[in-house]
Amino acid sequence: MSRKTISKPSSAEGAPGPGEENFDEAPKLDHAFFEGARIRIGKRIIREATGTYTQRGRPPLGSEAKVQQSLRLSREVLDHFRATGPGWQARIDEVLRRHVAEAEAKAAGERRVAEAREPYRGE
Repeated sequence: MSRKTISKPSSAEGAPGPGEENFDEAPKLDHAFFEGARIRIGKRIIREATGTYTQRGRPPLGSEAKVQQSLRLSREVLDHFRATGPGWQARIDEVLRRHVAEAEAKAAGERRVAEAREPYRGE
């Protein structure tokens, strides 16, 4: 009785299949790649690298980068914002920013009212 082989051939045995890359060829390096590269002579760095090859992730927008934070939201809130399409997280951020600005304005107004009610203590 002979045994039947059930293992699949390795990817090295044949041509790359759909969705697979052929790593035998190096990518073409254009002028822009070398313009942003770090220049070094021995251990001394002449120029630090710049450009998209050195920075991972999305660049910060505005003057201050956003902070990644895990947040629990009610299903209704999440469904509402997701239904508005791409950019729903930015819209949640916008609503929260408006709320913070309104709360700060209200607190500043209450401080002014409290200061106006204090008796004058002139010198």
